[in-house]
Amino acid sequence: MKSAVKQEELQGLFRQHYGIQPLKINELPRSPSHRRYFRMVGQDSGCIGAISPDPLITRAFLEFTRHFRNKGLHVPELYAVQEEKGIYLLEDLGDLMLKHLVDQSREEGSFPGKVRPLYHSVLEHLLRFQVEGHVGLDYSVCVPRMEFDRQSVLWDLNHFKYFFLQLLGIPFDEQKLEDDFQFFASFLMNASRDYFLYRDFQARNILFRDESFYFIDYQGGRMGALQYDVASLLFEARIDLPSDFREELLQYYLDTLGKVNKNDAAAFQKYYYGFVLVRILQAMGAYGLRGIIENIPLFLQSIPFAIKNIGWLLEKSLVPQGMPELTKCMQQLTELPDWKPAVAEDKLTLKITSFSYKLGIPRDYSGHGGGYIFDCRTLPNPGRIEAYRKSTGRDRDVIDFLAAKQEVSDFLGTVFALVDQSVREYSNRGYTQLMINFGCTGGQHRSVYCAEQLKAHLVKTHPVNVILNHRELDK
Repeated sequence: MKSAVKQEELQGLFRQHYGIQPLKINELPRSPSHRRYFRMVGQDSGCIGAISPDPLITRAFLEFTRHFRNKGLHVPELYAVQEEKGIYLLEDLGDLMLKHLVDQSREEGSFPGKVRPLYHSVLEHLLRFQVEGHVGLDYSVCVPRMEFDRQSVLWDLNHFKYFFLQLLGIPFDEQKLEDDFQFFASFLMNASRDYFLYRDFQARNILFRDESFYFIDYQGGRMGALQYDVASLLFEARIDLPSDFREELLQYYLDTLGKVNKNDAAAFQKYYYGFVLVRILQAMGAYGLRGIIENIPLFLQSIPFAIKNIGWLLEKSLVPQGMPELTKCMQQLTELPDWKPAVAEDKLTLKITSFSYKLGIPRDYSGHGGGYIFDCRTLPNPGRIEAYRKSTGRDRDVIDFLAAKQEVSDFLGTVFALVDQSVREYSNRGYTQLMINFGCTGGQHRSVYCAEQLKAHLVKTHPVNVILNHRELDK
């Protein structure tokens, strides 16, 4: 009822501003926030109508928008506002995001060459927000704090701890990890913070219209360091920029920054990869909450790429020294079999898992909705025979035992036929993920054997990537 009233008020604001009733109103896809956006179209006019229930967020967005417009920065124009009701009308910048342009260039085979000048332009705009946008901005309206300070860093790190590490069962020493968080926050606070920090500077918040870029969703901004937003853009998980292209773009930003302030450019890199890390960890906390708990596919699909970025930082020794417990936790994340990204985006990847029903059915974290679960408990159980109890489905004695059973051969024949059909259809449709699970009582004999047999079959018969995980054996 309250939602319907708000929509009526939004229509009233449209009538008040344009003098006519909107002919068409379509709600845009919802984001994880509680704000709602509507594309509103009149006879010769159109706009985006917003319902923003949080008065503090509303105030920050309106204040920032007015300020940035006065500075000549590319943000949407405000047409009409009723701040006390949490509704406003703003310029419709269309739906074409930087992400779409990146995806298109990859499909055309023109990546990264075609997007290089686009990223150059975006980085130039970013620097204007950071430097020009900072001057005269009323930071008292920022939510939840005026500055990305020590407390903000600790909030993000603890969000990562509780909504990612704990959810994935990564063991850690609570006090040692807290000591590392304190050390990390102190390290980052040494960087200069006299700039506007956008906070969510990523490809989904960058729109392209009339050969120029426009920027949205900056209401979480505050005063902070230059490095944070550069890290947000270049290490955005699902965009998955190649490391050499990231480094090239970083150098372009530094060259541009050097034209504004040579001292800032020289000091930038000392803390840059620290901010890369804290941004990735902040995002992983969000992926845990929105993906693992709330099961939103976009966030689930981002997790393997974030872990891949963590692995790259560790491999290149770019993680700040002096954080042994956090480093250990991150190393364990990179070894989790559930979160390995697809080996090649142009080929179907099949993830095969054996498991024990006593410990629960494996969950699909790809965001694609799972695949097959085959119950092997109807098959002869070598675990009941003393000679095989300490063996597994990978050992020769168990393999010979199960291979000699006709019911096992019949079961696998049915499995192969079903999976083959799915592989052919998934490949034809351009799908990239299929999950296949085999369960038995203990996850040691029958499920392991069947998973191994399916992998061998697929490798022989289909040009696919196969990831095999024996969940109970690999613990």
